[in-house]
Amino acid sequence: MSQKPAVLVIDDESGILDTLRILLKKEGFEVTTAQGGKAGLEAIKTGTHDMVLTDVRMPQVSGIDILQAAREQDPMTPVILMTAQASLQTAIQAVNAGAFYYIQKPFANDELVAILRRACEYRAVRVENKHLRQEIRRRDRAGVNRPIGKSRRFLDLLRLAEQVSPTESTVLIQGESGTGKEVVARYIHNLSARSEGPFLSINCGALPENLLESELFGHVKGSFTGAVRDKQGLFAAARGGSFFLDEVGEMAPALQVKLLRVLQEREAIPVGATEAIPVDVRIIAATNRDLEEEARRGRFRSDLFYRLNVITIHLPPLRERREDILLLVESFLQRLATEHQSEPKALSAEALDAVMVYDWPGNVRELENALEHAWVLTRGESIDPSALPERITKRRKEPLVAERSYPNPTLEVIERAYIMYVLQAEGGNKTRAAEVLGIDPSTLYRKLSRYEEQQVPAS
Repeated sequence: MSQKPAVLVIDDESGILDTLRILLKKEGFEVTTAQGGKAGLEAIKTGTHDMVLTDVRMPQVSGIDILQAAREQDPMTPVILMTAQASLQTAIQAVNAGAFYYIQKPFANDELVAILRRACEYRAVRVENKHLRQEIRRRDRAGVNRPIGKSRRFLDLLRLAEQVSPTESTVLIQGESGTGKEVVARYIHNLSARSEGPFLSINCGALPENLLESELFGHVKGSFTGAVRDKQGLFAAARGGSFFLDEVGEMAPALQVKLLRVLQEREAIPVGATEAIPVDVRIIAATNRDLEEEARRGRFRSDLFYRLNVITIHLPPLRERREDILLLVESFLQRLATEHQSEPKALSAEALDAVMVYDWPGNVRELENALEHAWVLTRGESIDPSALPERITKRRKEPLVAERSYPNPTLEVIERAYIMYVLQAEGGNKTRAAEVLGIDPSTLYRKLSRYEEQQVPAS
């Protein structure tokens, strides 16, 4: 809120506007006036005000219309309605629509000033409460579902996501299909100032161009065959929240132009309409393509790429963060147990080894689907390799634990295999591997020395 409380005064009579401007300026308010409802709507769209004082009865655009527009622009803005022809029905309608106060003309100056000061305090309290909730949410990460992973690369990208979440910056998430781009986008939204608003998403590659345009921007009645009524687009529906554009690299050139307008002008034009509507969303985009290379080759607008590429988050494929696989397995199996309302199931040593060495071209999504497949086919509590999809047990870099020289693998054998995977993923750096494993470097060195002494052959 500004140092002086900013009030927008709307009335169709210039004399009333002049009187209120003089009065409220003397009382320490910053005053903006608009003559008539249409001018009032424009002032709401283009300005920032702490409160709105508007007449109810005005030609074309009424005070109720002003109230609705102000609340759509900022739900925390108090709106005071004034009228010379008060009625119980109008007062009830105003209160139901969210008016802060309803005052009848003529009114005493002191009465109006007192109402505006209360409105100012009301807004200040609401703003402060919102900021406090956001700060508590940022400090208490337990209140937000944090994406699962403990590998160094994954923790680095989560820290970046947490750093940019309080801002309004556009974020571009890059990564292969199935790496969890939408999960990270939701995490950013949940930690942002827009967390109480909606989180909407759409896959730009899943719809044909004309249908995608209608879904994104909306359309007016009669704009094309089958448009029997006006339809609100997702940009408008996501007002006050975040909008996730998945696979934005699949968007057709004509739609790229319209998206660029949204990013530059913060407004969108529905299909068949002539007037733009304001857009109040934070855009988070994702792609499995190299958009910089696509732009270089002329397959994606370079100006749109630079607008999207304000903050870039790179999600590594699952094969490059194998130390996260065990955590993901435990989480997915626990969720399946909850969903099926049954006792937990666990991978056998052989099944776990198959899961750990598989390359997972479909990434986290493929892992989740494979575990659900195995869960359904397993009657007992132990999931054997035979329950996993065949591609996982056939395509592996090295023999399973059970196929090596020790037919009955122990927990120590599984631990050894896991430690070696982490060490390999960290490029042989024992200090970083110890951090990932959650053990002291000295403990890791002792374990590695023992493995060398044992020299168990892999046959």
